[in-house]
Amino acid sequence: MIDPNDKNLPVVDAEENKASEHVKMSRRLFLGGSTAMVGAVGAIGAGLGSVMSSPALADNSHAATAVHTVGPGELDEYYGFWSGGQSGEVRIIGVPSMRELMRIPVFNVDSATGYGLTNESKEVLNQSPHLAGDSHHPHMSMTDGHYDGKYIFINDKANSRVARIRCDIMKTDKIIDVPNVQAVHGLRVQKVPYTKYVFVNAEFTFPHPNDGSKMNDIDSYYTMFSAIDAETMTVAWQVIVDGNLDNTDADYTGKYAFSTCYNSKDEGIDFVGTMRNERDHLVIFNIERIEAAVKAGNFQTLAGSDVPVVNGRKGSDLTAYVPVPKSPHGINTAPDGKYCVVNGKLSPTVSMLEIAKFDDLFAGKIEPRDTIVAEVELGLGPLHTAFDGRGNAYTTLFIDSQICKWDIQKAIEAYQGGEANYILQKLDVHYQPGHNHTTMGETRDADGKYLVSLCKFSKDRFLPVGPLHPENDQLIDISGDEMKLIHDGPTYAEPHDCMMVHRSKVKPSKIWTRDDPYFATTRAMAAKDGITLETDNKVIRDGNKVRVYMTSVAPVYGMDTFNVKLGNEVTVIITNMDSVEDVTHGFCMVNHGVQMEIGPQQTASITFTADKPGVQWYYCNWFCHALHMEMRGRMLVEV
Repeated sequence: MIDPNDKNLPVVDAEENKASEHVKMSRRLFLGGSTAMVGAVGAIGAGLGSVMSSPALADNSHAATAVHTVGPGELDEYYGFWSGGQSGEVRIIGVPSMRELMRIPVFNVDSATGYGLTNESKEVLNQSPHLAGDSHHPHMSMTDGHYDGKYIFINDKANSRVARIRCDIMKTDKIIDVPNVQAVHGLRVQKVPYTKYVFVNAEFTFPHPNDGSKMNDIDSYYTMFSAIDAETMTVAWQVIVDGNLDNTDADYTGKYAFSTCYNSKDEGIDFVGTMRNERDHLVIFNIERIEAAVKAGNFQTLAGSDVPVVNGRKGSDLTAYVPVPKSPHGINTAPDGKYCVVNGKLSPTVSMLEIAKFDDLFAGKIEPRDTIVAEVELGLGPLHTAFDGRGNAYTTLFIDSQICKWDIQKAIEAYQGGEANYILQKLDVHYQPGHNHTTMGETRDADGKYLVSLCKFSKDRFLPVGPLHPENDQLIDISGDEMKLIHDGPTYAEPHDCMMVHRSKVKPSKIWTRDDPYFATTRAMAAKDGITLETDNKVIRDGNKVRVYMTSVAPVYGMDTFNVKLGNEVTVIITNMDSVEDVTHGFCMVNHGVQMEIGPQQTASITFTADKPGVQWYYCNWFCHALHMEMRGRMLVEV
């Protein structure tokens, strides 16, 4: 935590935080026109140092009244679920302490738990050869716009996959490949009446069929929006769109989902081409109409997939395209459900749309731009907006390295000709913020306590650790009239996104239940072998395959020796019969690349080849007892 009395903490001129003359409040004047804006982005791509070398210093002058500590033995108020970025995992962070509590492997191999090695986790991974994931957007399932603590969903942009994490055991239980697309990026859940669907955007366009025959036929390129059934984890339907899709969100009626779209004329496949248009689009998806079209059979299927695909290109009655400036990125829905905010990225503005007008838009009573109630000028590089539930919005300004707090109603009044006094404060962050999130801010229950800024660069914030720097997370107190920075800390790799949920919404198990479906396949195998997992310590020989069943109770395995022949395929199945929480056992077969976690009352299994003759030791690699080091045994491999 930050010490507010530290004299080395930087401060900024108080003039920068005055809520007047909002255009002048930015430390950098707005670039004149979109052409200059594109030039600025190009300069950033060429060398970030020139933009980032200016010290974007946080205002800590008032931090003495905003210190939030979580003492020894005390619990955090919120669970934070952070994407692990290029690591492919999800991390659980306690808020406000910002302590890392646990890591959940999702699209990666984790030797600590054996994820990606055990039979149970390989079943989840569907034996996928792609273990180099890129996890982006973690979001929790909802009921009537409230977090329900059941699932976390997250996407793998690198391999076009979506995963589901069970919040009772904090383990990944399903992963699916999304067909017909490349680079699944934006992900959000249906909020109302419950999370029936998980909505995902595929960002990159390509020809269909993608068999090498149309690679230079740019007109045949397109991408799709997909709805995944949250319970069955199957793709329910897909919608063809114009342009490249970026981020997505859903409303609080259950009628609509919407996605930001750049390269909206489908003309650009290179850096400059994708930013050619002065306006791109927010694409609105009419869920009821899409479901009706699928039910009526008005869809096609593409080669290699039986997923219904409907046409949502411009002119379709299934979608609406609202022009917004320019290369829009984040799309965020306010907790009261009245507005969604489109963040311009290559425009100093965010666009506010009134969701109640979407019915009239699809009825043909109004034009797409009539849904816009404000285009709010905030600063350079607006990427994402969060909400406090008190009528205020918080937008990350990537180029300005700031969080901008602004009044939603005053912004609407200014768009209608009133005074432009909607900016309430700008707080410098370090550096180049991407996603930001408020506590409970994506639900009806936004409580306005904390905001986290996920900064893309740390520069000189921390001890140097080589050419690869950590990222920087900054926690901000937003409970009062002013934003106050209260935590600054490194994180690895790129924590692309996060969400924060009150601890009352999450009820994790302390020990496993013996009938948990996570090891249902292993139970079925044991039943076929005539094994009682809770009591038996036996070896089953099936030709070249050997199955070794054993129990574990700290500090011993139920079997301290078993024999196999060189070249045998060996499956070790262990049931941890300890019933005290936190007594986790492990199993590591030395020099075989074999290790796994077995929690209290859990059954876990792992398969490997006995490819070394002689004595091969195995041991418990999770500390479980004062005699933990004595918890071991021998596999005797006969030639």
